[in-house]
Amino acid sequence: MPAGPVIVDNTPLVALWTLRRLDLFQLLFDEVLAPAAVYAEFLATERALRQSALATASWIRPASLADPRRADTFVGIGRGEAEVLVLAQERHARLVVIDDLRARRYARRLAMPLTGTMGLLVQAKREGYLTEVAPLIHELQMAGIFFSASLVADVLMLAGEAE
Repeated sequence: MPAGPVIVDNTPLVALWTLRRLDLFQLLFDEVLAPAAVYAEFLATERALRQSALATASWIRPASLADPRRADTFVGIGRGEAEVLVLAQERHARLVVIDDLRARRYARRLAMPLTGTMGLLVQAKREGYLTEVAPLIHELQMAGIFFSASLVADVLMLAGEAE
């Protein structure tokens, strides 16, 4: 696998926490970095439970930006997403894990290697860490995480689970 860290945004972090599968980050990448704004956003609700989960997931580490003001240059996205992009640039990330559409557009323009929650699930299935992704997608949807019907259909096809 290429050098450089994997940088994660809040939604994929929340998604894997919701599925009780934060271990997929370790299985797929050894460790991931989350900028301060992402950590704060993740801990903004259900703090005790989420803090406990992070305490046992030592492969998810907080990371500071060398120049936090650079995050202000990304217009139209949240602070967490902006910090993910800056941290990815500063640390020469091998992968950015982000779901936000506008932030993904920025990442593509910056030629950053990119995936999202669904990509992680497909990769985990391909590598033998999951047997199915469909029930996990359903669980995320029931928890209030939105994925478009076309994305779900594409992911199920990629995972070999299309009907």
